[in-house]
Amino acid sequence: MTTKPIIPESTHSAERAGGHWILARLGKKVLRPGGRETTQFLLENLSLTGATVVEFAPGLGVTARDILGKGPARYIGVDSDADACANVRAILPAGPHEVRNTNATDTGLESDSVDVVIGEAMLTMQTDKHKLELMREAARILKPGGLYGIHELSLVPDNVSTAVKEDIAKALARSIKVNARPITVPEWAALAREAGFDVINIRQADMALLSLKRNLKDEGLKGVFTIVRNVISQPDLRKRVLGMRKTFTEHKDHLGAVGIILQKRAQ
Repeated sequence: MTTKPIIPESTHSAERAGGHWILARLGKKVLRPGGRETTQFLLENLSLTGATVVEFAPGLGVTARDILGKGPARYIGVDSDADACANVRAILPAGPHEVRNTNATDTGLESDSVDVVIGEAMLTMQTDKHKLELMREAARILKPGGLYGIHELSLVPDNVSTAVKEDIAKALARSIKVNARPITVPEWAALAREAGFDVINIRQADMALLSLKRNLKDEGLKGVFTIVRNVISQPDLRKRVLGMRKTFTEHKDHLGAVGIILQKRAQ
């Protein structure tokens, strides 16, 4: 029997909770901007079988379950939210796997000790300075040549103006109640290089988190039916979803999603 995940921020009012957790309350399981296909791009390019794998901010545990299905020698989840940690602990098989309830900038793991790090939809939520700190922690714990996969919001085109960037950041803060700071793909690559990585592969996708087509792919017909039913029956959550949808629609020409495979440079 599958245990129903605990939704982080479930005690927060609909007005205050982060937008991704609002969607989770409505039954949405895939909360990453590029959808399940971008997550699969990471998993297929990260050499997970037999590896020591660290996942930053596993959240509901959807990607964690997929990682574990690849047969890593060891899985380590790192999340500052106790509910998210409980979700992942509930699905861990027997073996040397663990979840650490701590900030991903301070994992407590030894330097040069893991093969793969993966993180989705977490760097976007940080300032550029904090993005770099998180990337540097990933670089610190990875063995030379180790792989780091990220899946984040992006801005398009590459020459998007500073004014548009600021407008989008403000709009996202209002609608999803999180200080999301998406950047362009070249800016993601530049941060990664500064943190000690080389870019190996990139997959760009539409940011279609609330589109019917994407949700049918990610959630299936039954899942979409559940989400729609909950949106109709819960007006406080419906108001938030409509606000997010309005923001995403207004800025659709400048919002994208990206998956990037990075490799730690040899020292």
